[in-house]
Formats: sequence, C-alpha cells, structure tokens
Amino acid sequence: MAKKSNNKDNFQNNPFKFRSNDPKKKRFSLTYVYVLIGIMLIAYYLFTLGGNNAVEVTDMEFNTMVKNKEIDHIEYVRKDDRVNVFLKEDAIKSNSAHEKVKNNTQGPQYFMTVTDLQVFNDNLKTEKEKAIQNRLAQDSTLKANDISAEYDFPTKQDNTQRWGWELLIWVLPTILIFVMLLMSMRTIRGGGPGGGNIFSIGKSKAQEFDEKSGQLVTFKDVAGLEGAKFEIEEVVDFLKNPKKYTVLGGKIPKGVLLVGPPGTGKTLLAKAVAGEAKVPFFSLSGSDFVEMFVGVGASRVRDLFKTAKEKAPCIIFIDEIDAIGRARGKNALSNANDERESTLNQLLTEMDGFSTNAGVIIMAATNRADILDRALLRAGRFDRQIQVELPNLNERRGIFGVHVRNLKLGPDVDLDFFAKQTPGFSGADIANVCNEAALIAARNNKKQIEKEDFLSAVDRIIGGLERRGSVISSEEKKSIAYHESGHACVSWMLRYASPLVKVTIVPRGKALGAAWYLPEERQLTTREQMIDEMTATLGGRAAEEITFGQVSTGALNDLERVTKQAYAMVVYYGLDQKIGNVSYYDSSGQQEYSFTKPYSEKTAQDIDGQIHELVESCYQKAKDILNAHKEQLGQLAQLLLEREVIFTEDVERILGKRPFKTNSSEESSDSDQKE
Repeated sequence: MAKKSNNKDNFQNNPFKFRSNDPKKKRFSLTYVYVLIGIMLIAYYLFTLGGNNAVEVTDMEFNTMVKNKEIDHIEYVRKDDRVNVFLKEDAIKSNSAHEKVKNNTQGPQYFMTVTDLQVFNDNLKTEKEKAIQNRLAQDSTLKANDISAEYDFPTKQDNTQRWGWELLIWVLPTILIFVMLLMSMRTIRGGGPGGGNIFSIGKSKAQEFDEKSGQLVTFKDVAGLEGAKFEIEEVVDFLKNPKKYTVLGGKIPKGVLLVGPPGTGKTLLAKAVAGEAKVPFFSLSGSDFVEMFVGVGASRVRDLFKTAKEKAPCIIFIDEIDAIGRARGKNALSNANDERESTLNQLLTEMDGFSTNAGVIIMAATNRADILDRALLRAGRFDRQIQVELPNLNERRGIFGVHVRNLKLGPDVDLDFFAKQTPGFSGADIANVCNEAALIAARNNKKQIEKEDFLSAVDRIIGGLERRGSVISSEEKKSIAYHESGHACVSWMLRYASPLVKVTIVPRGKALGAAWYLPEERQLTTREQMIDEMTATLGGRAAEEITFGQVSTGALNDLERVTKQAYAMVVYYGLDQKIGNVSYYDSSGQQEYSFTKPYSEKTAQDIDGQIHELVESCYQKAKDILNAHKEQLGQLAQLLLEREVIFTEDVERILGKRPFKTNSSEESSDSDQKE
C-alpha cells in the first residue's frame, strides 16, 4: 500500500510523467569518482615515493664508499636501471658524511642510475683492485689474497616486474575516462523517458500510459466541455467496442484536434482519455520532436509510430502541435525551418501515407489552429476539429464543483454566485481562484474557506494584489475617485453598458482604481451595444475633464481598449458606414509576416479618420451624460473617498434605479491603469 501511495504522489506532481523511483534512494554522483582518484594518487605516492628516502650519489662518491669498506651490499633493480646501495650500520654511525641518511637504517641509503650493468661491474672491479693496491703500497706486510675479502660485498639483482602498479598507472585512467564518458552520454537524454544516451537520440520521447500506470484523471474530473467530451467519449468507445461501429461499415477517425484558448482544458481532456481508455496512450509535446541535430525530429516521428503500430489499438497525444505543425514556407522573415518542415513532412506521411495505421488515433491540442499547415488539417489526417471554448455560466458552476471537492467550505459558500462572478474565466483560472481562496483563508488562520475568501481571491486574480502602503496624495486620490465615479455613472445610464457592481480606489497591481461590472452574456454584439460600452469606458476621462477642467494619464488603459474596439468595428466587423461592409481580418494569420497592408493609403486615411470620429463621438456622449448628472457624480465621488469601496446599492441610492431592464447574469472587471 505504501508503494501505491508513493506512485500517486508522483503522479499528482506531474500527471504525464509517472515515476516509481524511491525518492530516498541516493543517486550516483561524480564526486565519488573524484574521491576515488584522490585516494589512488595518495596511495601511489605513499607506496612508491613516500617510502623511499634514498639519496642519489655520483660515481666518485660511490667509489669513496667502496674504498672505505662502508658498503654492506648493493641491489640492482632492472626495472628502474638503478643500483641501490645499502651501508653497514657501523659506517652510518661513525662517518659524519652520512648524516643525511642517519635515520634510514632499513635502506637503501643511496642509489645511483646505471645504463649498462656490465660496464658498472667492470668499473666496480677496477675500483676494488685500486683500493687493494693502495693498501698493499701502504703496508708491505699485507698480501692481496688476505685483504681482497674485505672489499667484497654481495650484489643482488631484482628482475621482478610490478604488474599491479603498472596496471594501476595505465589501466585506471583509461577506466576513469570511460566511466566519465559513459555518464556524460547518459546525461544527454536523447532517448526514451527512462533515460537513454546519445546513441538513442533519434528515439521517441513519448510517455506511455496504460491501465496499470496509476492514471487518476477520468471524464468525471472534467466539468463543462459537454460537446468536446461527447466527441472524445465516442473515440474512446470506438476503441473499446470497435465492432459496434465497424459492423455498419464505419471507420475509426484517424485524428482529433482540440482547439481553444489557453487553460480551457484541452490537455485535461487528453488526460481523461488516458484514464478512460483501456488501450496504450502515448503522450508527448510538439517541442519533443525538435532537437539541435538535423533529422532527429523525423526519426522520432518514425519511431513513435513504429511503437504505436506494435501496440495498436492505441492513442497518440501531441500537445502544442503548432511547434512542428506551422504552415510550411509561410515565414518570410526566417526563410522557413528545414528541420521543422522535415519533421512535419514525416508526420503527414505517417498519418496518411502509403502505410496503414489501423487502430492508431492521433490526438493533438493547440491554441493557434490558424497557423497550422493545411495539409495537416485535411480530412484523413485530423478528421475532427473540436472547439474547446471558455466555459459558460453552467459550465463554470460545474468546474467550481470539481475544484472544491477537497476544500473545507463554510456554510455561506454559494458556487452559483461565484460562477456569476467569474465571466470569461477558463478552467485553469477557476482552479486558481479556488486555490487562492484556500491560501487566503489559511493566511487569516481560518478553519473553513468562507465566501469572503473567494471574493478576495477573484479580486486578487483580476486586479492584482492590494497595495495598501502606496503613497497617494489627496489630489491624486480625489482624481481617482471622480474617474471611477464617472465610469459608474455613465454605465448606469446607458442601456447596453454593463451595470456597475463594485468600485474601489484601493490600488491593485498596476491599477490605482478598479471597477467590477455585471455584463450580459451574449454571443453576438450590435453596433449600439459596442458604442455604449465604449462610452462607458470613456466616462472616467470625461469626469476628470468636467470636474477639474483637465485630464491626466490615468485613462491609459481606457484609451487603449477603446481604440482597439473602434479599430475592430471599422476594420474587422464592417460596422462603419463610410468604410462599408468590408473586413480586413485575416483568419489565416498570414498578414503577421507581411510588410504591406491589405488596403490602400487612401483607405488607411479613411480608417484613421473614422476611428477618431467614432471615439470622439463616444467621448462627447459620456460628457453629456455626466453634465446632466453632475451633482450625483460629486456625491458618488465623495462617498468613494470616504469608504474607498462602494457597491450597487450605493449607486442605486444616489442615481436611482436604471431606466431600463437588463438581463445581466455575470460579472466581470475593469481596471483603470494609471501612469
């Protein structure tokens, strides 16, 4: 059971990289190799150099020792071509010339290098004869036979070879070099997920999962995305029960492409397929095919499909396929990437080439389907393109339910309310809200997560962290209050503008003030609705001009949003009468690399003029509304200065009920960036 728990923890840390290694197991380190080398060098020094204190002597010094009868014996070491000299113990003590070797009683005390043993023996014999003749000349009573024995000493010869040290000196460095090279090759993870070396760099890096891999994510863990789940579940059902479809002559789809904004759950759906399907599941990223070596990408594609065919039926999932699937020859700036194109060509061939891939389904995910190659998107390769969009109100409710399973919630937590507070949030954003709420509750030493914690988490994610310590002068604070009150007042009085829910002048992130609205959830937007939204956005700048007679840089974010919206109305949506019913929007994304505009200079001037006229008309409309409610604007600003935060009830008490009914159902936010 303990082993299973460890596997679960590893999977939760990285669901697509399942590990079963014991974390307590020590990994091999190069430090051990360095320590071993150091020990060997010290041992070599102690046994070879450190233990030999013999002093080298010249031929003349050696002849003097022979003449003085101080040599006990000599030893010729053939391996080193040298003669070791061992002195008599009495000679060492009596002669002060041997002071250097006085403590070396074991010997040898001296040594001398010889190149030819025969020449050395001849010279030694000559020296002995000279010494005898000198003795005879000094004492005529002596005879040569009587004193010749005094100058004789044993001569030993060492012919042994120290093969152990030879092997240590020559073989050990070779072994160490080989070990270090092997470890360097293992470091270059060019092979599969379990390791590999430089020779397996062309192998596929796909992670394989099956029902024994401890996969935890299933379709029950995927909230919302009902349409996408239906398509994906059908693919899984086909793999489980192929006869159900083939009996009618149907064929299994070859490819499924998941397309949608970041964080909407594309990879989560793939994880659910890995958990639900009882077939092998290969997962990898598009960037796993890209390597610094030429031809590696295509080689990895071939190896991936070869492995998949052997284990068919199975599923291959390629995350972020745009890394290799970008349209070929379309990048005029970089002259195309031959390595990436060769990888794409090999992928196209494997998906629908001469060879068949029976039982192999390709799943891929991307948020940039517009830049993919057309050959990749045709029928027969990716037969189905599933749009994974941002969740609506009901889907957000379900996503909240999934992410609060393991949270300790208070009695005042209403998930329906939170779903209304988070329009435009992706599944990843909602997961972040739940986690941030738990952190905020823990920071305040609470035992349960309350409604206030979730609201603080939403504010934190949308507007950023509160900057309570920011130093703002009274004049700036007053300007911010009137700016935010202008937004509230104008949006309250316009039919299609989103009504205000909350306004604050507490700095958050880069914004000095923020306003939260309750927009209507709709799929289509008319020209009147966009005009009202732009007018409400310009309400803050208009309030500054009406109140103070001048404007500040606080409306930077407002002006940026309004300009982009006006440009989209004129250039993309065809909502301008002068430009007409034309659209210069490029859904293929090819204009991204073009230096020319799709319209003439005359049209460009007309577009600039219409955008300017559109923005100015909205700005004037906002000023007219504020002039008509100038007194209420001042009351809102003063209340905001006192409380720093006001809500819908405060706006309704001052401005009255809105003069028209709305069907708003969700809340969003609008931050005004100050510079």
